[in-house]
Amino acid sequence: MSSSKNKHLLDEVRDFMRLKHYSIHTERTYCEWIKRFVHFHRMSSREDLKDGEQKIEAFLTHLAVKQNVAPATQNHKIRP
Repeated sequence: MSSSKNKHLLDEVRDFMRLKHYSIHTERTYCEWIKRFVHFHRMSSREDLKDGEQKIEAFLTHLAVKQNVAPATQNHKIRP
């Protein structure tokens, strides 16, 4: 098995969600939101994940102001 350093981010997310028995629909939805987040910030490596809270806030503000995403969507959180 490869180390988490070598795994793609979305593969790690999928592994975690399967370990926690999330539904396949939830897994797909979360992965799509992560892709949008990565694209919004033009991320290309794990180093780009630094300052995560600020990036999340900027992304959520963008969704609310520019994309008219419902506020309830912004309240979703992944359970630890």
